[in-house]
Amino acid sequence: MIEVVGAKTVTNIGDIGRFGRFAWQSIIACARSLVSGRTYPLIWTQMHIIGVRSVPVVMITGAFVGMTLAIQAYNQLAMMGLEERMGQLIGLSVVSELGPVLAAVMLAGRVGGALTAELGTMNVTEQIDAVRSMGTDPIRHLVAPRILACLLLTPALIIYADLLGVLGGYFVSVTLKGINSQAYWSFSASAVELWDVSIGVAKGFFFGVAIAIISCYKGFTCREGAHGVGQACTEAFVSSFIAILAINLALTIVFKAIYSTLWPVKSLL
Repeated sequence: MIEVVGAKTVTNIGDIGRFGRFAWQSIIACARSLVSGRTYPLIWTQMHIIGVRSVPVVMITGAFVGMTLAIQAYNQLAMMGLEERMGQLIGLSVVSELGPVLAAVMLAGRVGGALTAELGTMNVTEQIDAVRSMGTDPIRHLVAPRILACLLLTPALIIYADLLGVLGGYFVSVTLKGINSQAYWSFSASAVELWDVSIGVAKGFFFGVAIAIISCYKGFTCREGAHGVGQACTEAFVSSFIAILAINLALTIVFKAIYSTLWPVKSLL
């Protein structure tokens, strides 16, 4: 029993080390790609695949989040006579927390799975070895464009999710619940500050990089066969989901501390 636990621990530590080395090499490759400019066409192609094709899914997710939140929160606010403040609740919840996290989770499922399957298939069919044999760095050629595309477009997709979340909450609040339209937008505008929007956008950069690096690593290290590729896709989504939650918690603590330092009076209100 002790030998099994020890062997498993050593294996996990080795996996963490290999992932750390892969992540560092990927970051270096991204920096070199931006400086050289040779991979810009590849980046544009990945931006279309990762960003443009993900817009409908992210927008639908944001809209349903806002509508569901409005339905759930209406009765509690109505009992206290605060139903007109629905816009304040929905705006803060969607923009700072629910919008970024759920949009990132959807991207982890759609984009992360596609990246892992694509690179995993290339790994199984030895296409990555072929790229390496031609003297080209596969990380710089295959991984860096995908990471940069996720880095640049995840914040933009989060903005779409936030916008549709607020509009979805508006539809339910005003159309179905009869809340005054002007009051909804007034309380929403007074509650949501530029800081809240900036937090959600800033989280998108970290979420995008985490999803891309984890998915590419799982694709590069997947086992042979269809079963290996499928297992790598599953592991990539689960790992990305856990990473998103962990990063969100860490960034929330950091941003809260920064806000309390810069505006100590507002943080007490």
